[in-house]
Amino acid sequence: MLKKNKIAGVDEVGRGCLAGPVFSAAVILNKNINKKNIADSKIIPFKKRILLADYIKKNSIYAIGISSVREIDKINILNASLLSMKRALTKLKIKPSLAYIDGLFVPKNTKIKCKAIVRGDEKLKSVAAASIVAKVARDLFMIELSKKFPNYKWDKNFGYGTKEHLKKLQRYGVTKHHRKSFKPIHNMLIGKTRETQ
Repeated sequence: MLKKNKIAGVDEVGRGCLAGPVFSAAVILNKNINKKNIADSKIIPFKKRILLADYIKKNSIYAIGISSVREIDKINILNASLLSMKRALTKLKIKPSLAYIDGLFVPKNTKIKCKAIVRGDEKLKSVAAASIVAKVARDLFMIELSKKFPNYKWDKNFGYGTKEHLKKLQRYGVTKHHRKSFKPIHNMLIGKTRETQ
C-alpha cells in the first residue's frame, strides 16, 4: 500500500569487503523519533550502533535486503548492492512515496520512486538510520559466521581486507564466503592458493 508523504532512506553496507554478503536497509522513520544521535554509521562506535539500531527498529518501519557472495561474483558488486536495496524496499510493509538511495545509482523496477543522493548518510537522517540498521545486521551476521571460520577474525574485521585478514587468507586459503571476483581473492586463486571449505 502506497503511503503519500512517507519517505524512506536506503543504504548498503559491505560493498568493499572481501568476504560475506552485502546488506541493505530501507527505513521509514516515525514522526516522533528522536533523531539527535542518528548519524552516518561509520562514525558511531560499535556498542552505540547496536543500541541505536534497536531504537530505530522499534520506532520505524524497516526492512533488510541481502545479496549473497554468489550473486556478487555473478553480477558484480554494484548490481548486487542495488539488488539488495531493491529487496529491502520490496519487503517494506508500507510503501513510501519516495526513497532516497545513498550513492550515484538507484535500484530498478522497484515500483517506488527513487532518488540517488551522494553521501546521503551524512545529509539525511532516514538514510543514516538505514546505514546503522544495515551495518549492525551485517556485523552481527559476520560475528556469527566467524564462529564457524575463526581463523579469519571476521568478528573483528567483518570481512574487510585488513592486513590481518590478508595474512590469514595466505595462511588458511580462500573459503566459500570470500568474493572470488574481488582482485585480492582472484589473484590468490590464480596463484594457485588453495581453496578451503
